[in-house]
Amino acid sequence: MHDSLRYAVIMLAAGVGIPVLAALNAQLGTRIGSPTVAAVVLFCVALVAAIAVMLASQGVAGFSALSLAPKHLFLAGILVCFYVLSVTIVAPRFGVGNAVFFVLLGQMVSAAVIDHFGLFGAVVRSLTWMRGSGLGVMTLGLLLIVRA
Repeated sequence: MHDSLRYAVIMLAAGVGIPVLAALNAQLGTRIGSPTVAAVVLFCVALVAAIAVMLASQGVAGFSALSLAPKHLFLAGILVCFYVLSVTIVAPRFGVGNAVFFVLLGQMVSAAVIDHFGLFGAVVRSLTWMRGSGLGVMTLGLLLIVRA
């Protein structure tokens, strides 16, 4: 399989997982009466899974270079925490679809800005008229779905 196609399939699967994650964790938080405990449980399960993948794929060698990484890169963990907590708390009240659609809207805008300016070492992909129009059409589609 060509790398681009393989990457697209992997990211499509990740995209499918986001609303499933939102629905499952929101339901867990509702059932146990604590969205924050549900988030902690999610992170514990995710940690165990990540450790298993790390050990199966490359071992612990990457930890030796961790101290050399710029400290601002660790803020990604806070962003993951914010996402999980917000979707776990908001989705039962706002609807999983609505919550995820607004997450998607935020992702599209953020990704366009990151790509346009090459932020955080990303490959530069200019925000052309065509890409901007595509984002506009996707935004309109999301708004129509939320309103339906």
